[in-house]
Amino acid sequence: MAAMRERGLTLAVAESLTGGLVMAALTEVPGASAVLRGGPVVYATDTKTSALGVNAELLAARGPVDPEVAAAMASSVRQLWQADVGLSTTGVAGPDPQAGSPVGEVYVAVAGAEGSAVHRVDLAPAGDRDSIRRETVRLALAAILEHLGLAGEASVGPRGYTGGTPDHGSDVSQNVLGPNRKERR
Repeated sequence: MAAMRERGLTLAVAESLTGGLVMAALTEVPGASAVLRGGPVVYATDTKTSALGVNAELLAARGPVDPEVAAAMASSVRQLWQADVGLSTTGVAGPDPQAGSPVGEVYVAVAGAEGSAVHRVDLAPAGDRDSIRRETVRLALAAILEHLGLAGEASVGPRGYTGGTPDHGSDVSQNVLGPNRKERR
């Protein structure tokens, strides 16, 4: 949050899988209101369309756990909440697969003026539902740092997270849409 505040940047967050945990982690930081604009929890698939304007045809064709959906969520929350950076989380925490996506499949997207990046990770090895959700929060915080060019530096997160990269055994920097992906408008 300090790095964003120093750069005069604002952040909006759209959460599905994490159900508000990212916002809770960010608001633990004193002075978060200088950076954090807000954002919705869009847990049900249809709310991704009604609250964020994610294309209903995209959701019908690909399902809610998809890199294009994650990118659309981040881009939309950025625009709707008039923020410099948009962040989104979507995935399957379990205990059962969802719409063809296995437990632990997670996407975190970051959208800025220069485009979007989507990170895919398999968190099934992380364990149970709570562990998957906590690791997704850590991944989201690391994705913000990466977007700011600060990957590997300390961050603030739930219960004292201080690492720049989550410990889940997967490649955090895998951008499934390609570098400098332009936002869809």
